[in-house]
Amino acid sequence: MRAFSYQRVHTAAEAAAAAVSTPGAKFIAGGTNLLDLMKLEIETPMHLIDVNGLMLDKIEATPEGGLRIGALVRNTDLAADMRVRRDYGVLARALLAGASTQLRNKATTAGNLLQRTRCPYFYDTNQPCNKRVPGSGCSAIGGFSRHNAVIGVSDACIATHPSDMAVAMRLLDAEVETTKADGSVRSIPIADFHRLPGNTPHIENALEAGELITGVKLPKPLGGTHIYRKVRDRSSYAFALISVAAVVQSNGSGRVALGGVAHKPWRVEAAERGMAGGAQAVTDKLLAGARSTHDNAFKIPLVQRTLAAVLAQAKKG
Repeated sequence: MRAFSYQRVHTAAEAAAAAVSTPGAKFIAGGTNLLDLMKLEIETPMHLIDVNGLMLDKIEATPEGGLRIGALVRNTDLAADMRVRRDYGVLARALLAGASTQLRNKATTAGNLLQRTRCPYFYDTNQPCNKRVPGSGCSAIGGFSRHNAVIGVSDACIATHPSDMAVAMRLLDAEVETTKADGSVRSIPIADFHRLPGNTPHIENALEAGELITGVKLPKPLGGTHIYRKVRDRSSYAFALISVAAVVQSNGSGRVALGGVAHKPWRVEAAERGMAGGAQAVTDKLLAGARSTHDNAFKIPLVQRTLAAVLAQAKKG
């Protein structure tokens, strides 16, 4: 790990201003992703801005009937909150499917959203990776790609977003609240927050330089059956091969979002109109234009079978 300077801040605007004014600065809270990448010298920030003192660790009701989740709410606390368990069950289940207990105790809401979209080649600094070194090439294309994306890919990157929480947030139409260096605030729909790779896979989200996430707002609860099903190589502490987040109503209609298939949580609202018609019709629209490899082509039928199991579970209640 390379040497770095360290700073504690007391307001969101102060944090954002410090990030803009200090070259090579990064925010740190739980550090569960950043510190690992620093040890591997994949991330080499010259300055760390500690935001743990910003009092952004509350879960509060909104006037619209939803919830506002502070950026520093730990994953364990969010999953255990009675309001989340009762009204946003898909989110609680997604959180509990992620990482390990120790990591969930440290990982924050904002940090979870900001995990680097990655694949094994991202960690191997001896291999070309457009996310680490823009323009160097993508080793996964033509290499081992079993865990990689099958939809929304480009010739520059086929990595997948690792977050389980973000898939549930996408399903629920969450909004990401931020503060900029000038003190102004904005709200970014989760659908627009994460980016597809295109020719710039190293740019993974819609944040501007120095912009700090302060919270995530959930709309009022959705009725129906909430299900999160994660398919992985081992039963815990593993990224999803694919995951399905769904809210299903009694008449068979509902919403569905996927993890493990794209550079961002994947949802196609038009596909949801056919949910009452079964998993195959939904999958055909969800993954229309899919571009798989020899190693990961199995993900496409796996999505269909997993979604079918989810719909059958919802029908049983």
